[in-house]
Amino acid sequence: MLITNAKLVTWTGEQILEEHGVLIRDGKIAEVGTSQALAEKYPGEGQLDAGGQFLMPGNICAHTHFYGAFARGMAIPGRAPKDFPEILEKLWWPLDKSLDEESVRYSALVSLVDAIKHGTTTLIDHHASPNAIDGSLDVIAETLDRSGLRGVLCYEVTDRDGEQKAAAGIRENVRFMQMAADGGIAGGRVRGTFGLHASLTLSDETLQACREAAPPEAGFHIHVAEHEADEYDSLARSGKRVVDRLLEHEILGEHTIVAHAIHVDAREVQILADTQTWVTHQPRSNMNNGVGAAAVESMLRAGVRVGLGNDGFSNAMWAEWKTAYLLHKVWHRDPRRMPGDTIIKLAVENNAALASGFFPDQPPGKIETGAAADLILVDYHPTTPLTIGNLPWHILFGFHESMITTTIVAGEILMKDGQLLTLDEEEITARARALVPQVWERYQTYVPEDE
Repeated sequence: MLITNAKLVTWTGEQILEEHGVLIRDGKIAEVGTSQALAEKYPGEGQLDAGGQFLMPGNICAHTHFYGAFARGMAIPGRAPKDFPEILEKLWWPLDKSLDEESVRYSALVSLVDAIKHGTTTLIDHHASPNAIDGSLDVIAETLDRSGLRGVLCYEVTDRDGEQKAAAGIRENVRFMQMAADGGIAGGRVRGTFGLHASLTLSDETLQACREAAPPEAGFHIHVAEHEADEYDSLARSGKRVVDRLLEHEILGEHTIVAHAIHVDAREVQILADTQTWVTHQPRSNMNNGVGAAAVESMLRAGVRVGLGNDGFSNAMWAEWKTAYLLHKVWHRDPRRMPGDTIIKLAVENNAALASGFFPDQPPGKIETGAAADLILVDYHPTTPLTIGNLPWHILFGFHESMITTTIVAGEILMKDGQLLTLDEEEITARARALVPQVWERYQTYVPEDE
C-alpha cells in the first residue's frame, strides 16, 4: 500500500519531509517520496491518507517483562520491602512462580494491547515462569503472532529454583532459539536470544552450562548490577565484579544485552565498551525500586552502546523518554544533564541498531528503503515552530501517546484511527481479570513471612 499526505520523520534525514509518503511491499518500505510522485508512479496501489499527520518509525523497547503485567495493583503482604533484594523476594519471585500457561498467555496479551495502543512496535522480552517453563516461549510467540507485533524472546535461567529448573530453562532457550533462527515464527517477526536472570542467582557451573549450550554466535540477555547486592555476591562467589565474571564465562559480546548496569565501576564500563555489549537503561523502574541512576552519559562517552527499555512498566515509551530526561537532571542536580538529543541517541538510534541485529533482513526503527514497515501516525499539532532539530524537545514536552492514531508492523495495520484490528481488547481484559485472582492467590502461598 501507499501511505500518503504525511509529515515524514525518518530520523536519518536533516528535515521533516512535508507532503511525503512511503510505498510498502512485502512488509518493508519499498520507496520514499512525495505523495504526488508516489501516487502517480503507483496508481493501482491502495492508499492510506495520513491526513497531514506525522509518520514516524514505531517505538522500540529494549528490555521488558510481559509476565509482570499481573502485578498491577497487587498488594505485597507484611511490611513494605526496604530495598531491591527484598522486592525480588517478596514480589517478583513469588509472582513468577504463580504463573501457569494461561496466565503467561494473557499477561503477554495485556502487554501487547498496551504496546499497540502506545505505538511500540518491537519489544525485547525477558520471561520467567518457573512452574511453567517448557513451551512458555512458544505461548508468548503465539501472542506476538496474533497481535502482529515484532519481538525478541528468552527465558531467564536461574539457580534459585534448583538444578532441574535451571536445566529446563537452558533447554527452553536453546529449543526456541533454534526454532526462531530461520525466521519461521510469525513470519520472521519473532526471534530468540538466551536469557539469564542475574549473576547473583547463577553459579559458575550454570553460567558455564549456558555458554556451552548456546550457539557460538548467540548473545545473552541478563540483569547486571541493578543493586549493589549483585556486585557483593559476585565478589563473594568469584573474587570478581559482575562484568568481569561474565567476561570470564564468555557471556558478553555484540549480541548480548545487559539490563541496568547501575553499580558498575569504571573498569566494568570499559569492558562493556570493548566487548560491544549492549546496555539498556530503565529509568522508571530504577526510580520505583530506589536503586539509583546508571551513568548513562559516561557510558556513552566511553563507547558503550546504551538503549532504552521499560522493565515491564507500560509500553508507552515516550513516558520512558521523559523520565530519562528528568531523572538525570535531579540525580545530578544539574539541568544540563541528559539533553533531548542524548535521549534520541538511546531511544531511536541505539534501539534501532539493537533491534536490527535481530532482524537484519528487515531492520526496524527508521524510514528508508529496505527497512521494516513498522510505523506510527501521530496527530500532533505544534503551537510553536517544529524542525528536526527541536523535534526531541517537542516529543518530550508536547507529544503524548494518546496522539498515536495508527500502528503498523511489517506493513500490517494493527490499529487504525485508535481502533485495534488484531487483538480484542475487551476479551483480553475480561479473561485477564478472571485469571488474576487465582494468580494472586497462588502468589500468597509463595511470599516469605516477615522475620
